[in-house]
Amino acid sequence: MRYRNDPDGARLPVKLDTATNGEFAPIPLGRPHHLARRLAFEQATLNAKRLALSRRAFLVSACGAATTLLGMNAAYAATGRRGGYFDVPQDAALDLQLARSTLDRNEFVFDVQGHFVNPTGAWTKSLPPGAQPLRFTDLKSCANATAPGLGYLQCLGADEFIKDIFLDSDTDLIVLSFVPSTRKDEPLTMEEAAATAQIVEKMQGTHRVFLHGRVNPNQADDLDGMDTLAGRYPIAAWKTYTQWGPDGKGFYLDDDVGLALIEKARKLGIRTIAVHKGLPFGQQSYEHSTCVDVGRVAKRFPDVTFLIYHSGFVPGAAEGPYDPKRREGIDGLCTSLVENGIAPNANVYAELARRGAF
Repeated sequence: MRYRNDPDGARLPVKLDTATNGEFAPIPLGRPHHLARRLAFEQATLNAKRLALSRRAFLVSACGAATTLLGMNAAYAATGRRGGYFDVPQDAALDLQLARSTLDRNEFVFDVQGHFVNPTGAWTKSLPPGAQPLRFTDLKSCANATAPGLGYLQCLGADEFIKDIFLDSDTDLIVLSFVPSTRKDEPLTMEEAAATAQIVEKMQGTHRVFLHGRVNPNQADDLDGMDTLAGRYPIAAWKTYTQWGPDGKGFYLDDDVGLALIEKARKLGIRTIAVHKGLPFGQQSYEHSTCVDVGRVAKRFPDVTFLIYHSGFVPGAAEGPYDPKRREGIDGLCTSLVENGIAPNANVYAELARRGAF
């Protein structure tokens, strides 16, 4: 079967659905999204017939992608969403050459949040009986999706990661990142990440994987461990989670531990720090998930680049026109920068991904 994963064409080429990487509950689709999906499927069915194609064959073509984007434009316009839109000609829905010339631009794709796990790593040995971690994503296309026990984790391992990212997608470069954890509970160790990067390096002979060095400065030995990471591995940037701590308590970037992290990064000459902000883990360290501290440290350390992952986004909290009085969410990041005189793209960059995982 040519299209074994979706023979009936029930999946849009541009995903418009609920999704999560396990850091938050899936956000329900709103009225504009449901309308966009309906319009895209309806028009895809009609256009496929006009071109004498099955719906699946149509959807995997450039015309299918154009039809989906045009459906989104129509839905957002109909529901009063007057922001940006996809600049796609109407005729691209039926004209393959026009669709390809519009959409096939060979864009540079840089995924800054790549994740996978070691399916049989030491972290799995300490799980409680019956636990099924990372059961948050659709694994239907993976042969191990129904494997007994923790066998489904093979779908989130190195082999599937390499296949999905470097064989089945247009990704050019990726940053292999980490999640917050104690050392014994790491779903992926630096050694395992580096070994996978070496496999990718041999595949095409080009440098396509960058490595984060995970640092929890409020955890014993992590600050000292930065020297080891920098000495053994080609660390491109540091990754930290200000709302996490081994005792459940987070930190601000201008707390003593946060400043120690920044100073150590400067000393080691790796002056890019990726900071998870937003997507709160819970109420205990909710305040540390906000961006109030970002502008303060950016002003204090103009020679350090701060990448603010998720930009302070809070699932379930509606975003709207900028409100300088709002101290959480994306508004909180903007306000922190404005109050500290940090110009756009000076030394703080906002990352807007919400899923983060393949």
